[in-house]
Amino acid sequence: MKKIILSLITGIMLLPMSMKADEGMWFLMFLERLNHRDMQKMGLQLTAQEIYSINNHSLKDAIVQFNGGCTAELISKDGLVLTNHHCGYDAVAELSTADKNYLKDGYWAENRKAEKKPSSLYVRFFVRMDDVSKRILSKLNDKMTELEREKAVNQEIALIEKENNEGGKYTVSVRSFFQGNEYYYFVYQDYKDVRLVGVPPESLGKFGGDTDNWEWPRHTADFSMFRIYADKDGNPAEYSENNVPLIPKHYLPVNLGGVKEGDFAMILGYPGRTNRWMPAGGIEQNVKFSYPAWVEGAKTGMDNMKKYMDQSDALRLVYASKYASVANYWKNRQGMIDALTKFGTSKSKAAQEAKFNKWANKPENKAKYGNVINNINTFYSITNEKARHDNYLQQLFRTTAFGTIGRTIGKQLDTYAKADNAKRKDMAPDILAGAEEIFKELYIPAEKDLLAAQLKLYTTKATGYALAPMVDKLAKENNNDFTKYASAAIDMSILTSIDKIKAFLDYPMQSVLDNDPIYTLSNDMITHINSKSDAIAKAQNDYGAGFRLLVEGLRESKIGTIKYPDANSTLRLTYGKVRALPADKRNDAKINNYTTMDGMVKKYKKGDEEFDMPIRVIEMNKNRDYGRFADKDGSMHVNFLTDNDITGGNSGSPVLNGKGELIGLAFDGNIEAMAGDVIFDDKLQRTINVDIRYVLWVIENFSGAKHIVDEMTLVK
Repeated sequence: MKKIILSLITGIMLLPMSMKADEGMWFLMFLERLNHRDMQKMGLQLTAQEIYSINNHSLKDAIVQFNGGCTAELISKDGLVLTNHHCGYDAVAELSTADKNYLKDGYWAENRKAEKKPSSLYVRFFVRMDDVSKRILSKLNDKMTELEREKAVNQEIALIEKENNEGGKYTVSVRSFFQGNEYYYFVYQDYKDVRLVGVPPESLGKFGGDTDNWEWPRHTADFSMFRIYADKDGNPAEYSENNVPLIPKHYLPVNLGGVKEGDFAMILGYPGRTNRWMPAGGIEQNVKFSYPAWVEGAKTGMDNMKKYMDQSDALRLVYASKYASVANYWKNRQGMIDALTKFGTSKSKAAQEAKFNKWANKPENKAKYGNVINNINTFYSITNEKARHDNYLQQLFRTTAFGTIGRTIGKQLDTYAKADNAKRKDMAPDILAGAEEIFKELYIPAEKDLLAAQLKLYTTKATGYALAPMVDKLAKENNNDFTKYASAAIDMSILTSIDKIKAFLDYPMQSVLDNDPIYTLSNDMITHINSKSDAIAKAQNDYGAGFRLLVEGLRESKIGTIKYPDANSTLRLTYGKVRALPADKRNDAKINNYTTMDGMVKKYKKGDEEFDMPIRVIEMNKNRDYGRFADKDGSMHVNFLTDNDITGGNSGSPVLNGKGELIGLAFDGNIEAMAGDVIFDDKLQRTINVDIRYVLWVIENFSGAKHIVDEMTLVK
């Protein structure tokens, strides 16, 4: 992890003691009661109802979850959607070929007909939410095991979802909060006809690559653009040439005024997962067992993918999306290890738990809370080695194509072999379609190396816990060298090519599948990772109850100070300010809360995979050819910092000023505060954003796609 050079004097000037980041990822339905007054003091000019309303159009109607893992926002009356480059990466990679490489060269549709439809892409609008805690908790009692509790909860959830989906019009999701102490349901509407409008070349959209990922200063055009289509009445519809651009209930105006230190900034989005309530034992397990295995397994996969990606543009496209995803979390998890260790997070959590344990064992609390800490710590102590083991195996699953194929195509073929002819006729097209999707993203020689390398890593490093039986046997027979086995198994397997799968569909023989080396290997590993001893099962049951009671007790005793639930991919709002980090000699900006194109050009390395850039950018910067998007200081601002509380899933979230106008696009956090998913650091926590003016400059000035900017409502 790189260290930022601190300037004590400048740091004091820029970070007065009175300024601190505003912690929290807040529900929109509680803003008026919990947050609105504080937000107004900081610069918000909207009412709570203008942000979230069920009966009237509001800000929340312009925010969508993008393809299940990111956030995006509507920025025109014709359904134009803005999100991150890395969020649209899969779709752009799918649409690219070696001859028409949109990832590498960028793409801008000259008209609506030129907008391109990926095979699978959707956006999800948030309609409303409500509290169903009393209803669900009334079905539970303290005598239930965790499995019995889960069954009762799921039965009630099914009823709530059916009651609110209006015959399938909406998607309804009931989610647990505060570790099962509260429940809320969320109503969504999905649109599946989403088309690519434009994306900058990768040299801009991913400038800095893995080296700059999670780092500041940044100089990245991390954005891409899509459009939502609907039927003529504005309803969701499958792709059709007759569909029309969606007319949204609300879209965001774009502010060209720029930002300055202390400006109010709020972000709406779908943060994926935080663990702010995680016990000390869980943090220790992650830092010492889970994350090191994750990092090593991810790096092994990346190294073997990269070896083939460097051979040709065609192979690079095959693995580009998977590599980018693995690399992102590889650096994230290493940053988590470093940050959690540096700040002694587990020690501070342990101190809180000791205080809680003292309160829990008072006579009036002992019956309910007395065993909580002991049960939690027992669980972690007996699962540490399994956690290490599982993370090595999970990285094998994430980086190889055939690790989990036993539960996908393999399971389908097993069902197919046992079905009658009529059922087989119905199943065959779906099996082939699924296989074709898988084989788009693999190259057999690379898969042989990936599988061999990951099996060797697993069998040599996950030794503190029993290995998968078949893998263990193979390891002993081959002295942990899986090179020959992986090659032979993939060559022999019926699951490793379309032609072989077609042949099986023509002549399905159960014995062929049952003896297939990849099918049996995959099932061996999947069965093993999902298995647990009776001791672990009991400890897990006690832990589930203990963690829920810990959170309940921390809230009841006021020992816990967190007022908001952990993130879980539901819509949240976070608010804060534009806020600099201490001075950094790597940044040429006058204040270390933004970066400039001058700084970007200084990073330029001709031919470098991460720091190359179009010569046209260098020339335009030299001529100060920034058009109407230059800052008042005459430079082109590229990225800027705020102190909002975000996490993964917020990628693509809009950064808004006090009037609800778009000023930027969130895309990253700083590695110094990487512990933020577990504990919020009000001094170091930062969100890294693309300045919306740089986004528009790339579209209009650099790419010549002014017709797209003309769709937007620009505010000066």
